[in-house]
Amino acid sequence: MERQTYFVDVLLPLPLVNSFTYRVPFKLNEEIEVGKRVVVQFGKKKQYSGIIIKIHQVIPNYSQVKYILNILDSEPIVNSYQLKFWNWLSDYYMATRGEVMNAALPSAMKLASETKLILHPEFNGKYDLLNDKEFLIVQALEQQPNLTLTEVSEIVELVRTVNLVKTLIEKKCILPEEEIKNRFKSKTESYVELVEEYKDNTALERISQELEKKAFKQLELLLSYLKLSNFFTGNTVEISKGFLLKDSGISSSVLKSLVDKGVLSIYTKSQTRLIDYSATKSVNELVLSENQEQSYNSIKKSFKEKNVCLFHGVTGSGKTEIYIKLIEQYIQEKKQVLLLIPEIALTAQIINRLREYFGEKLGYYHSRYGNNERVEVWNRVLKNSEDSYKVIIGARSSIFLPFSNLGLVIIDEEHDTSYKQYDPSPRYNARDAAIVLANIHDAKCLLGSATPSLESYYKARKNKYGFVELMERYSKVNLPKIEVVDLSEAYKKKEMKSHFSKYLLDNIQLALDNKEQVILFQNRRGFSLRLVCSDCQWSPECNNCDVTLTYHKKQGRLKCHYCGASKDIPTMCPNCGSKKLSMKGFGTEKIEEEIPVFFPGVNVKRMDLDTTRSKNAYLQIINDFQDRKIDILVGTQMVSKGLDFDNVSLVGVLNADNILHYPDFRSFERGFQQLTQVGGRSGRKNKQGKVIIQTNQPYHSVIRDVIENDYISMYKSQMEERANFKYPPFYRLIRISLKHKDYQLLNDGANYFAELLRPKLGSRVLGPEFPVISRVKNLFIKNFIIKFEITASHKAVKEIINDAIVEMYKKKKFRYIFISPDVDPM
Repeated sequence: MERQTYFVDVLLPLPLVNSFTYRVPFKLNEEIEVGKRVVVQFGKKKQYSGIIIKIHQVIPNYSQVKYILNILDSEPIVNSYQLKFWNWLSDYYMATRGEVMNAALPSAMKLASETKLILHPEFNGKYDLLNDKEFLIVQALEQQPNLTLTEVSEIVELVRTVNLVKTLIEKKCILPEEEIKNRFKSKTESYVELVEEYKDNTALERISQELEKKAFKQLELLLSYLKLSNFFTGNTVEISKGFLLKDSGISSSVLKSLVDKGVLSIYTKSQTRLIDYSATKSVNELVLSENQEQSYNSIKKSFKEKNVCLFHGVTGSGKTEIYIKLIEQYIQEKKQVLLLIPEIALTAQIINRLREYFGEKLGYYHSRYGNNERVEVWNRVLKNSEDSYKVIIGARSSIFLPFSNLGLVIIDEEHDTSYKQYDPSPRYNARDAAIVLANIHDAKCLLGSATPSLESYYKARKNKYGFVELMERYSKVNLPKIEVVDLSEAYKKKEMKSHFSKYLLDNIQLALDNKEQVILFQNRRGFSLRLVCSDCQWSPECNNCDVTLTYHKKQGRLKCHYCGASKDIPTMCPNCGSKKLSMKGFGTEKIEEEIPVFFPGVNVKRMDLDTTRSKNAYLQIINDFQDRKIDILVGTQMVSKGLDFDNVSLVGVLNADNILHYPDFRSFERGFQQLTQVGGRSGRKNKQGKVIIQTNQPYHSVIRDVIENDYISMYKSQMEERANFKYPPFYRLIRISLKHKDYQLLNDGANYFAELLRPKLGSRVLGPEFPVISRVKNLFIKNFIIKFEITASHKAVKEIINDAIVEMYKKKKFRYIFISPDVDPM
């Protein structure tokens, strides 16, 4: 039989527009499948793992076609639903498919070769031709088989070693080679078992007598094993090496002696890093209130007519219980369910709630998981067997998991900006992408929020989405009472102590007297927002970014919140020499420090990016607050998102003004959402809570709408403005950012790019303009906004932009300007 010649198109995790065609060696013909990973050579020497996206017999129109080097998987790790989804993401968000693949796959699944240096086989030992640093490298290679480039840098104490290595290659002293490095490491555990010969009672008695005479410790360990493994009952169980040694209190050297004598043997087994829990409750026992039941039935009815339904439920209305009922329904139908949440901080509470009902059927996926754990979750979803996960709770990256039978997608807090990915590309919105994902699977999608995005609410009112409301809290507890403190009046009347009004302090004391908890919200981290010279008004700025540095007292340094750079605090003004340096503004760290001054002995904790960097820090804070070990929780927007604490009776907003004054057309919408959401953490069980908002603008329309809990009023006023000024949902936006370290070159490039866009897009092109922060990480930034009609062809506009980018890069001087489109910017 004649052998067939096959070719495969391979997608690589690189920011390249096209896939690449490779030939399949005859010996691998039977193993190739779409969705499997293969190792291929890309360029002269570099090797990568890529995904097979097509198998064909069309000979490429270039002379030399490289062979695939290896197939890494026995079964595909990516399915056809995912490839279709990746293509949509690439097209819609103007990203390459390689960038999408890079975002989608866990890091441990992406293999790239590492350059290693070996001694040249023809090296003649002429050390006199080498300088000192060259000699050190050659000497090291004579003592070990290879060196990585990092190891070379350490040996010669240089950061850049490219020229040094190049010289040694030219002198035929060393050779570079590429080695594929597998990043995924299976977790294994060692187990002990009795060798087959001694499972016979006679042989076992004989060896026991020998050990009793010559090696009593070995006999002790053997007897301990026999007891723990239930050997004499006939119902033997596996015993791990660690458990045996710990239980017996005997050293591993004794075990080694028994293994050497052939009495016991050691074998290893792969272990999961994932912890499975058993369900402790039945969904049938979950009783919904009359209003919840009505909403649940309305959602099911809506799904018969629409694939997407917006569920508008006030804070504390019990949306999670309805989610649980819906999830159970789809599990019974043998379907998979994805529950998206915007922040990792929210996972702890909702996982605990759902774990009670779904046990080992429930998995979770987010960035705090290690690379190996993420691969294990991926594989548990991929299997879609009886022991695989049926429900996944995850942040935005969980949309990339290999679902094959998805029935329901729930997007909790659908309005949240955390669903938007900014850098690197693809700059997708996980909410919008999840709706498309559900459509690809012919699944249903539920959008849940107490403060829906205007775009989603608009689509619901236009009957594009189904719409269900739940406007009453669970157990009919009233929404919190919202009161406003006019900061300007409080300062006039001298009723302010630092950043706290007398009224807020009195109410905090009242809550503490009643053994109740308090949340204080300040949407700025750090101790002080800036250091200022009282004489000349100088403030320290970041060397890399056009921003003022923020003072962090714990570290005792000034830090940039954009690039992470930090500086020591100056003792005098470098501009005028004055020593009159004072702190202006305040962040969460400052509030945390001041609380004990007003309330000695209280337990106060801060929850912001600085305090939740470690893997389980956020979980520890949430658990401690839940267990009432913390009296007052101070935080940024993290504390405003979906957390449910029974004992919180008061929420204080230290300054609402900075929420409302951000220069963005969505600032009033976001202000309403943030204030409503953080206020909703108060009074969630049995008792009405209170929210105190400190502001200089007590009569601001957003503040009034928050007090009245009037979403419709906010919606109508904002929609009128957006229609007048041509903003979403009436128009679409694409922001294009140009970045370069040379200010003038960027200006010239931006002007040329405008000349390329305007002939075809005309007045739809706004800019170029410097943003509010015009330099980040030593790169100057200029932005364009493409604002076009909702009826215009999305595809045609993107083609015009892509053509302009291609033309731009044809100019040699502009070739290194970084251009990044952001579709539907937030």
